[in-house]
Amino acid sequence: MRDISWITYIMLILASYRLTHLIVFDKITEFIRKPFMKKVEVETEEGIKLKEVPASMFGYLLKCYWCAGVWSAILLGGAYLLFPKITFVFIFIFSIAGGQSIIETFVGVNIKKVDYYGGHEKKE
Repeated sequence: MRDISWITYIMLILASYRLTHLIVFDKITEFIRKPFMKKVEVETEEGIKLKEVPASMFGYLLKCYWCAGVWSAILLGGAYLLFPKITFVFIFIFSIAGGQSIIETFVGVNIKKVDYYGGHEKKE
């Protein structure tokens, strides 16, 4: 097995995180998930609501963060081992986006805490 530097390993982790988030949550990839989802009625305290759930095992793969994370790690890690020069470009871009999204989440949560503890109401 080839030696992977610690910075490349961190980049692979961040890239896998971002690719997983892209597959499971992002609006831009909703068209990929949609054919594998179905709507069911769920009774809640507010009444009956429609909830989107996986219609098949492949749907679970696309909606499950843990499942998609394993497959994105296999895809990126395997591609890097087989085609390091080509794959590194994608890893570089996804790792920057992954790091940025983690920072943005941290900043966003802390801004909400500051507003909450400062007594400010959320602006709409």
